[in-house]
Amino acid sequence: MDGMQANYVQRLRLTFKKEGPTRFIGHLDLARTMERSLNRARIPMSYSQGFNQRPRMQMAAALPLGYTSACELADIWLKEAMEPETARQQMMVRMAPGIDVWQVAEVGLKEPALQTRTADSTYEVTLLDPVDRDHLQAKIADLLAAESLLRERRDKPYDLRPLLLDLTLLPPTGELTQLSMRLMLREGMTGRPDEVLDALAFDPLAARVHRTAISLSPLPEEG
Repeated sequence: MDGMQANYVQRLRLTFKKEGPTRFIGHLDLARTMERSLNRARIPMSYSQGFNQRPRMQMAAALPLGYTSACELADIWLKEAMEPETARQQMMVRMAPGIDVWQVAEVGLKEPALQTRTADSTYEVTLLDPVDRDHLQAKIADLLAAESLLRERRDKPYDLRPLLLDLTLLPPTGELTQLSMRLMLREGMTGRPDEVLDALAFDPLAARVHRTAISLSPLPEEG
């Protein structure tokens, strides 16, 4: 990270839920909300140097507006070391509603940036309208069997198929039908649940999307 001299002694990784009122907070506003909450909790954040100083914090991946999550990741750098669970309890006293930090772990100061390590993410999608499960299962099979799924994003063509790693119709648990999607989450190669829903001929606005996992690529072996 540019300009990261030794004004920090510890790096903590936060795993948190984003639910309720925060589902309609965008990525930048979420970062600002987290910063304010951590400052109110008196977490000894390290700040960047220079004219426009910012808390040293990295978010793993933007979550589209309206989605909820059980597994968002953020790294923060501290100028004074804290025991991770003590830090978690302290920050939750002042955390904004809808953000639940449920795990804090120490990670190496020299580990690569979170954004460079994301590999894939898993989503649980709840369809809000009645669905013929047999017809849906056939459409899923067709999608997975396709060699390519040409789509457009921002008026540019791209192939959705290599970004779709897995798509499963979940066993029925109630009146609503649920899907599990595992999509690529790499820089320049990110699969989006709304694009998969559109490819299945569903209105993406008629679904609830919940991120359940973010997978990180393995760290390079030292030596």
